[in-house]
Amino acid sequence: MPHSDSMHATAARLAPPSDLARLLTDVRNVTLELFDAYADANMLQLPYEEALNPPLWELGHVGWFQEYWIGRNQQRHRGTACEPVDCNQRTPSKLPQADAWYDSSLVAHETRWHLPLLQAVDCKAYLAKTLEQTLQHLQMLENEKCGDDEALYFYRLALFHEAMHAEAAIYMAQALNVAIKNPPSIALLSTQKTNLQMPASQTVIGSDLVDGFCFDNELASRNTHLPAYVIDTRVVTWGEYLQFVEATNRALPRYVQRVGTGYESPIFGHLQPLNMHAAAVHLTWKDAADWCAWAGRRLPTEAEWECAAIQKPAFQWGEVWEWTATKFEPYGGFIAHPYLDYSAPWFGNRMVLRGACAATLPIMRHPKYRNYFTPDRNDIYSGFRSCAV
Repeated sequence: MPHSDSMHATAARLAPPSDLARLLTDVRNVTLELFDAYADANMLQLPYEEALNPPLWELGHVGWFQEYWIGRNQQRHRGTACEPVDCNQRTPSKLPQADAWYDSSLVAHETRWHLPLLQAVDCKAYLAKTLEQTLQHLQMLENEKCGDDEALYFYRLALFHEAMHAEAAIYMAQALNVAIKNPPSIALLSTQKTNLQMPASQTVIGSDLVDGFCFDNELASRNTHLPAYVIDTRVVTWGEYLQFVEATNRALPRYVQRVGTGYESPIFGHLQPLNMHAAAVHLTWKDAADWCAWAGRRLPTEAEWECAAIQKPAFQWGEVWEWTATKFEPYGGFIAHPYLDYSAPWFGNRMVLRGACAATLPIMRHPKYRNYFTPDRNDIYSGFRSCAV
């Protein structure tokens, strides 16, 4: 991945009040632009699907999350020491029904499709009010020169939370054939793929936070012994993956169809030829693991992935989220942050993906970030690289 993107993500985790105000505004503009694409496509009312959320609910939720943890949170200055209090212990919302509609911890997924949600104009007005409130609080911190990491924790959390939802809006648009402005483009990869030699080592995985922001599941670093291994310099391409498909008569992946002697794929509603030099994407964990078994390779563990990403400049990442062999579990000594539903409910039944993808906003592209999904998901921008002893 470009070095500047990694630096951008690190800078966002250290961002002071003035930079956070700009970043929050920039991400909100992305949110609104993506929402408008759904509106233009008449896709605000959708039939229920387990992997999706109604666009009107998504829009209201990002505004609610920011207001809940910042504008209404009287303990916001305490950061990770804030008590994970419930709605009744917060100041009232600017929208009386906000908690009943947009609290993802309380509102069941299927219920979201049947709520009398705000329509677009009123929902945008709610988001504008809550963002203005957030920026006012940030300005006070700037004026008071109170920019320590705990005081800024929830502003950074809200920033990254909205960036995640922006990425979800992009892969949901791909699933629904919604045309969006500035669609992500997966770059062509070098035809040369080589092995990086990784010697046996004692390496530190995870973070011991000194300055800035970390997600709770990244913390509590640990020394890990890694035996020697080799790992690909880049992810598997379509040309490499489809050789496996053709050799084993496996079903084609999502979004891929044969046309004559080639392949094509709908990209936000427009059919395009599949470039064999682009990263293979929208693959399940089993797709990745089965290719590795066929090729006499294996998926890297997340520790192997992180070690190579940090230590080896030739390790290219950032085109697709990369499935690993590691189940999403807490590091030893895990302590949940106040947003209790971020990590703990998902331990044990999801697999870790590392890296970033073409749809990931630059502020999220960090080598220690742990993404996690159930192994059957193929709507996300997921691919893989291989590894061997």
